Amino acid sequence: MTQTVPRGERHEGSDKREAILDAALALFAERGFYGTAVPLVADKAKVGAGTIYRYFPSKEALANALFQRHKRALGETILRDFPFDAPFREQFHHFWTRVCRYAAENPVALQFLELHHHTSYLDETSRAIEVQLLGTAKGVIAQAVSQQILKPVAPELLMAIVWGSFRALVQGGCEGLLRLDDETIAQAEACVWEALRR
Repeated sequence: MTQTVPRGERHEGSDKREAILDAALALFAERGFYGTAVPLVADKAKVGAGTIYRYFPSKEALANALFQRHKRALGETILRDFPFDAPFREQFHHFWTRVCRYAAENPVALQFLELHHHTSYLDETSRAIEVQLLGTAKGVIAQAVSQQILKPVAPELLMAIVWGSFRALVQGGCEGLLRLDDETIAQAEACVWEALRR
């Protein structure tokens, strides 16, 4: 016979888990993985340190849960309604506007994903999500290179130019050096496109 958890306890557990994830995201984004101790997460989440281990067996497991949640959300934002059959310039516009929207709506998540080095603690599932997202991007760009739409260089180099420009744009916005309004985002898109196109 399956034992069911009372509705109120299910809700409370879910709330605690989300509080832990929210607290860890803010701390990891600000302090990095190695600068964030589990007791700090517990204090910010307003739970006991032991409670965290009821939901996540280690700090690494907690970081992977966050990485998977937010990397999937980023991927879904980019790929939702992606115009795979459209001209590449339209595809690039779709990508650029979607990642800029993600950055505007999820600044802390983006900081966690992109401004810290995760390699040492990512598990197999996290790595697979990363590889799949990068593989999709590489395939689209490689096709545009083969069609002589983009500069005849390695897709990985073009990806680095695009993503590096995006990260610098977001960082400039966070530091108050740029206003991330529609005009700035469009101007940045035009500049990056000029750097990519053949």
